[in-house]
Amino acid sequence: MEDKQINIELTEEIAQGVYSNLAIITHSSSEFVLDFIRMMPGLPKAKVQSRIVITPEHTKKLFLALQENIAKYEAQYGTIKIANGSVPPTPIPLNFGAGTAQA
Repeated sequence: MEDKQINIELTEEIAQGVYSNLAIITHSSSEFVLDFIRMMPGLPKAKVQSRIVITPEHTKKLFLALQENIAKYEAQYGTIKIANGSVPPTPIPLNFGAGTAQA
């Protein structure tokens, strides 16, 4: 069996990354949509920094990869603490143009 290699190009612009402190996840029967948002203290408006649309299968693979990497991180650096629990106590009202969503 031969090893397959994939050449992945990472441009300088993409390599710098995008900061996000909120993620909104929505889905249909055929795809998941992950919106990464930057919220700034004291500002009522937040901007979607990046949107990723992926298949349910790849979403599950991402979930499993995140679980594995969080376990490795916590084994090395200790438990990641989440302030006020893992879910906000009340939904955050969000406005995407004409419609509304909640996180």
